[in-house]
Amino acid sequence: MAAIDCGTNSIRLLVADLPGPDAGPQAPLVDLCRRMEIVRLGQGVDRTGRLAPEAIERTRVALADYAAEIEKFGAERVRMVATSATRDAANAADFRTMVEQTLGVAPEVVTGDEEARLSFTGAVRGLPADAQPPYLVVDIGGGSTEFVVGTRDGRVQAAVSVDIGCVRMTERHLHGDPPSRNEITAAQADIAVAVDRALTVVPGREAATLVGLAGSVTTVVAIAQGLGEYDPERIHHARVSYDQVAEVTADLLAKSAAQRLAIPVMHPGRADVIGAGALVLRVIMERAGMPSVVASEHDILDGIAWSLA
Repeated sequence: MAAIDCGTNSIRLLVADLPGPDAGPQAPLVDLCRRMEIVRLGQGVDRTGRLAPEAIERTRVALADYAAEIEKFGAERVRMVATSATRDAANAADFRTMVEQTLGVAPEVVTGDEEARLSFTGAVRGLPADAQPPYLVVDIGGGSTEFVVGTRDGRVQAAVSVDIGCVRMTERHLHGDPPSRNEITAAQADIAVAVDRALTVVPGREAATLVGLAGSVTTVVAIAQGLGEYDPERIHHARVSYDQVAEVTADLLAKSAAQRLAIPVMHPGRADVIGAGALVLRVIMERAGMPSVVASEHDILDGIAWSLA
């Protein structure tokens, strides 16, 4: 099966086989291809309410490449989920038409609740034994962050999506390079209000383990580990403390975009928004009272693929 996750900042592809019949109930998918491109589909959406034509074109180019990969591997089922940016946009029909012409299937603009449940499904399968349930899974995207609480067998107790993400918070608050103290304070306050609202819907403070998903989290964890290059195998299921997250966040917010770009693990398309993403993670840990976070490289993309099984 082939799964595509098109978010506010990036578009990602997973082509995978189901695990064999003897692999066990917690076995992961058998990856054939994982790809990620930063296309910034949500460029300016928070301000204009519309998808920029150049952003749609960047997404089309990446999607055409993915369509060729899907054909090469002979995927039998394809599902594309489009998230926060296309929920917000007034011209979402233009995006939908482009996807149908390029990929041959329509994008599904899922609700925040469904997005959260897909993320949870992908994240909890195969977690190590020392990651005790119940889990609070947070998926920090470009435009929104999903909060889900559930159990090891994949049962979701509660889920909610709130409009805080690395692109949205950067565009709304962090205009300086590096951002000023007042800008950071304003962003932090905005994030805290949204996180507290989310934690009234999901019982995150009662969870035993915080699991963090998506590029903001994995990049922060890679920096905290001192990696010389981005290594998914070392990042996947790594645990870092609140103090480490706070230190990395402060350092990122004190740097210019050029200085962040020079960090060995930094994806070029993430350097300008990673400070906001790290701040979202830090505030979540504070408000939920979490002493550490477990990073997962498996997330909504894997959940989309599992939904095709």
